[in-house]
Amino acid sequence: MSEKRLQKRDEISDEYKWKLEDMYETDELWEAECEKASQLAEKLSGFKGHLADSAATLLDFFKKQDELSYYLERIVVYANERSHQDTAVSKYQAYVSKAETLTGQASGALAFASPEILQIDDKRLESFYSESNELVHYKRAIDEIMRQKEHTLSAAEENILAQCGEMAAAPENIFSMFNNADIKFPYITDVEGNKIRITHGNFIDFLSSKDRSLRKQVFRGVYDSYKKWSNTVSMMYISKLKNDTFYARVRKYDSARAMYLSDGDIPESVYDNLIETVHAHLPALHRYMALRKKLLGVEHLHMYDLFAPIVDNVQTTYTYDEAKKLVAKALEPMGDEYVSTLKAGMESGWIDVYENENKRSGAYSWGAYGTHPYVLLNYADNLDSVFTLAHEMGHAMHTYYSNEHQSITYAGYLIFVAEVASTCNESLLMHYMLENCEDENERKYLMTHFLDGFRTILFRQAQFAEFEHIAHRKMQKGEPVTKDVLNELWHELNVQYCGPDMRVDDDAFDFIFYTYGLQMYGNLPLIEALEYKEVKKVEELVIAIDTSESCEGETVKRFLEETYAILSSSESFFHKMNVHIIQCDAAVQMDKRITSKEELAQFMEDFELRGSGGTDFRPVFQYVDQLIAERAFQ
Repeated sequence: MSEKRLQKRDEISDEYKWKLEDMYETDELWEAECEKASQLAEKLSGFKGHLADSAATLLDFFKKQDELSYYLERIVVYANERSHQDTAVSKYQAYVSKAETLTGQASGALAFASPEILQIDDKRLESFYSESNELVHYKRAIDEIMRQKEHTLSAAEENILAQCGEMAAAPENIFSMFNNADIKFPYITDVEGNKIRITHGNFIDFLSSKDRSLRKQVFRGVYDSYKKWSNTVSMMYISKLKNDTFYARVRKYDSARAMYLSDGDIPESVYDNLIETVHAHLPALHRYMALRKKLLGVEHLHMYDLFAPIVDNVQTTYTYDEAKKLVAKALEPMGDEYVSTLKAGMESGWIDVYENENKRSGAYSWGAYGTHPYVLLNYADNLDSVFTLAHEMGHAMHTYYSNEHQSITYAGYLIFVAEVASTCNESLLMHYMLENCEDENERKYLMTHFLDGFRTILFRQAQFAEFEHIAHRKMQKGEPVTKDVLNELWHELNVQYCGPDMRVDDDAFDFIFYTYGLQMYGNLPLIEALEYKEVKKVEELVIAIDTSESCEGETVKRFLEETYAILSSSESFFHKMNVHIIQCDAAVQMDKRITSKEELAQFMEDFELRGSGGTDFRPVFQYVDQLIAERAFQ
């Protein structure tokens, strides 16, 4: 029997490591830029009391703020990514701390800005825009400040909150250090007799084993390790709940949820609708659990059975080189330029590939303006890792193009839309693999992976979202929130979501970011237009036009003209088509079915706007569901 240990950082070949030197060639350059950022933050504080002086002064402030943002992004990303590659290195722990301190200093120096800008009256701002075309570039940024007016405090209060930033980050920082550097999982003996330590990187790989006793051993090994620290981990999370509740109350939000959603100007109803929709479709998840239980041939389905293969004799290992080729081929519908940039990124130091001792768990894409994006993986030679590569490179390409085409003021994007690019890539990869597999068992294996994607990305993330909301609500109401309360809540949600065929194990509670469900659910229709771009043409389409009172007829007409130009191109459609153009305000006002280019041209010529009532898209979605049920589409 041999012992397999996790590689140390210096034992991994440089070709599989990211090149953080592309950001700073040396640590000394990072330290010099920290000093430069500190001095610039001090200069920016000198604008206090003068932002309303003139358009030139306000413009100068925003330009210098952009410059500071440029430095801070680089400083924070470099410090964290150096630390993430080996979280036990104290030098880079200190760098992360210094970056946080510097960010807090900058926030404090700029705390006066939003309250001061809110004091500039509309007429004066409009005169500034008239005087300076350059300042118009910052109009959206100023509009966002105005939108948050009721949640913006005085300059002194904003400065106090800014100085609290490092303390507020403590729960997450403590958990990150505990989870990546301190906690150690036990050794297990695999089917070949090798003694292997369980890690974050190989945990799911073990749960994908056909050996049920091994899966159970690994599952218990991980959760028992966390249970030993359950009081400590619970207190980290409870402290985070208290943080969020404090900031929401101080900033005059109705809830922590409202505070977080306000960044993207997202109504809480969107969140509620997601949970309600997922609840309505839980029977589908329960049927899948029952099917998995039947195909595995077990009396009770347990948590450690959720990743087990239900199809035999298929390829389940993929080297990193194979993964790169698969992903590049699958993403060809995105165009030559996209694929060329993607390939270059995968070969030129964007990605940190393999797990090493004390490396941060999981995967992410992160970058700073002016430098290519970076991707952290813990690649494990399995199908999940292939899809993770496609997913994270979707984020990386999103960042790359955003930075290429946007100024630093607007290059950042909200988490609400961030997952579109990544899940789009995953879906393209799945479609490519399904279209090109010739073995029936492999097809079943891939479809199982696709279904498991819905289970984890939609249902599981909605479950996390519900857990977060209920826990925060309890804290806000002043109800006791303890380890036992959180465990009971998590247990109840597991029972509700997993259904009667799942034996819910007494595992620890989880907490995680919870917005994936929104993006996965909303993103799938995007795939069709891309998937068939080169090899197929679209036959069927629904176009829903908002014709409520808030939409001007001229705007609708311009939209239709652009749509007509797309639909009438020979590349987009067959000569025969099945297109429903639906006009709707608070109700469906008209449905015109188009079956040819000639009918489309005639519709454009005779177009008449129907509507001018309120706005509600639910009736049109119900109407389309009815059309599908009536087999109006193939």
